This record gives sequence, structure tokens and C-alpha cells, in this order.
Amino acid sequence: MESLIYLIPIALVLGLLALSAFLWSLKSGQYDDMEGAANRILFDDDIPPPPKKDPAKKDATTSEPKDQD
Repeated sequence: MESLIYLIPIALVLGLLALSAFLWSLKSGQYDDMEGAANRILFDDDIPPPPKKDPAKKDATTSEPKDQD
């Protein structure tokens, strides 16, 4: 019976730690996207990214046409 004096507070402290860890994970958004990780494995990421455009060429194509008169 004397051991209950120590075990009950220890159980309460461990329960509060588990509850606080759960609430922290809930606030940090770890349960927001439950299906995203399962779906990302199905997509193929081996497709190379498109080549970067040269900013000088972009300026030449977007400039306003000059008066030709």
C-alpha cells in the first residue's frame, strides 16, 4: 500500500506528459495531411525540371515594340 503513494503521482505525471505531447503534435500540424504522404509515393519525381530561362531573353521578349515610323 505504501507504494501507491509513489505510483499514483508518477502515473498522473506520465499521463499529463503524454497529453501535452499529443496536444503539441496536434497544434504543430502533424495530423493535417494524413493522405499526402501515402499519395506522394505514387508520383514519379524523376522528371527533370524545365530549363531556366535566361533573364536577358525574357526582357527582350517582354519589351514594348518600338515605333517603326
